[in-house]
Amino acid sequence: MPMLNPRRFVAAIASSGRSIYDHIQIGDPNLWIPSRELEAILDNGLRDISLAGLPLRTRSKVVKSKICQILGYPTPQAFKRTKPRFPGQLFDTYVQKSNNLQVWNEQLAPSRRYVIIRVSTDDIIVCVKVVTGAALAPLDTTGTLTQKYQARCIPGTEATELVSAQDTDFLRPFLSQPDFNLGSITAPVNYPVAGQILPIVAVFNRLRCLIAATFADAGHDQERNRGAALHRLCCRALGYEAYQDDGQFPDIRHQLLEIKLQTSPTIDLGLVCPDSADVLDIPQIQNTQIRHCDTRYAVFLARTDGEQVTLTHLVLATGRDFFRRFPQFGGKVFNRKLQIPLPGDFFTR
Repeated sequence: MPMLNPRRFVAAIASSGRSIYDHIQIGDPNLWIPSRELEAILDNGLRDISLAGLPLRTRSKVVKSKICQILGYPTPQAFKRTKPRFPGQLFDTYVQKSNNLQVWNEQLAPSRRYVIIRVSTDDIIVCVKVVTGAALAPLDTTGTLTQKYQARCIPGTEATELVSAQDTDFLRPFLSQPDFNLGSITAPVNYPVAGQILPIVAVFNRLRCLIAATFADAGHDQERNRGAALHRLCCRALGYEAYQDDGQFPDIRHQLLEIKLQTSPTIDLGLVCPDSADVLDIPQIQNTQIRHCDTRYAVFLARTDGEQVTLTHLVLATGRDFFRRFPQFGGKVFNRKLQIPLPGDFFTR
């Protein structure tokens, strides 16, 4: 599904009379603005606004007031100290001149959106990026995330394993035929559409051909680039003509497929617990809101000789069944301030 018409959400919000504090169900087809559309609206509305000469507190109020106007909400006389600051659309705002994102005194939340507003050296807004907490979590390189889920990756005796014989009851009504051709889909990051989502067995059959495939090793400290190389292979194996990655969860959104590359025994799941019944920030599919546990996880085990990565095993499971195969281990780390270094290409990808 291509991008929905962003302006229709603004018109619906304006006519609803709701405030930024009124709750909206994630996925509401009329009032909930999906992250991709929210980014488009705010980037278009805030770009080129000058914040020059404004004290930090005044700058924050000016930005929040402008966001209310852009989204069709009335501007409150005073902004409440809620968490997040825009509860109705579940997002916080951060005005960033540097690439060091600081989140104070609270945990990253998987479904919360973080509106990151880039300003130039002369305090002109040049770009807006909207990401979920789940997408921000992997960018933390300090190991001080307030909470992250991990599981143990144990190789099996078979090179390929299908843990889940079928998809969740929620997802099954929207599945395609096993031989559905994905070549006509313009982007793997499109929203999932009823009749275009391959059954998990078909996903397994298309991905298992990647066992023994190799790609250049970008280095042990280049996990994102390694993951992108695998992501590209998976798009091709599934039948897409193009590769695309916007850094959001799940990796191949059109197929509700998250991809994990494992050269070590620890699977880092960030803030997303695979078997969670929390809903995904995507539009409803025929009035049904897809959940995290409906997502499919393709875990590729691999070895590397320092020059190339070789895929050795594939395990595919629904989020619901993930911990049946991969034992979960926990532990929480608390830190009063998260400092997340944003990649150089964060605002351009």
